[in-house]
Amino acid sequence: MTEKRINPAMKTLLEFGPALLFFAAYNWLKDEVYTIGGTQYSGFIVVTAAFVPILLLSIYLLWKLSGQISRMQVLTAVLVIIFGGMTVWFNDERFFKMKTTIVYGLFATILTIGLLLKRSWLEYVMGEMMPMRHEGWMILTRRLALAFAVLAIGNEIVWRTMSTDTWVKIETFGFPIILFIFLWTQIVGLQGYMIEEESDSGEA
Repeated sequence: MTEKRINPAMKTLLEFGPALLFFAAYNWLKDEVYTIGGTQYSGFIVVTAAFVPILLLSIYLLWKLSGQISRMQVLTAVLVIIFGGMTVWFNDERFFKMKTTIVYGLFATILTIGLLLKRSWLEYVMGEMMPMRHEGWMILTRRLALAFAVLAIGNEIVWRTMSTDTWVKIETFGFPIILFIFLWTQIVGLQGYMIEEESDSGEA
């Protein structure tokens, strides 16, 4: 399927909507307990069970509307299915919390493997969107691999030592904001490595 134009607002809604719905639903149902098939489930477990199909639907709609889907979205969907399913099956919220550690840890590992091979997987994935010299991509890859490793460790510390309420807030807003600020500062700091597009018009 070829790439299609998609309304930026719709794209943003499909990408971030599921996480915001999870946050809203959790805050609404967190104190509730539901008995299903003779087993009691907390509001967190019920919300997790609902989150999985909602995320898959949003990814499907994004694919249908844009004609493409990123490897990161595929990986995230697979891990959400696995750990969301384990959370519901074993009635244990820890599995869903560990999912974030696995996601960040895998990204850190994949980028590190590329670095050991003297390659930047970021350049392979994002090179056309953000033209930059190879040296810049290697610097960004090293820093982002370290950032993902720190976020993975941070998630482990948060969910193991803090309340579920705190983890949900940090998972929904804290980690994404930290990652966004980090990427923004890196892109600004690496401007010297950017490749300027040649002007189509000749010099006056």
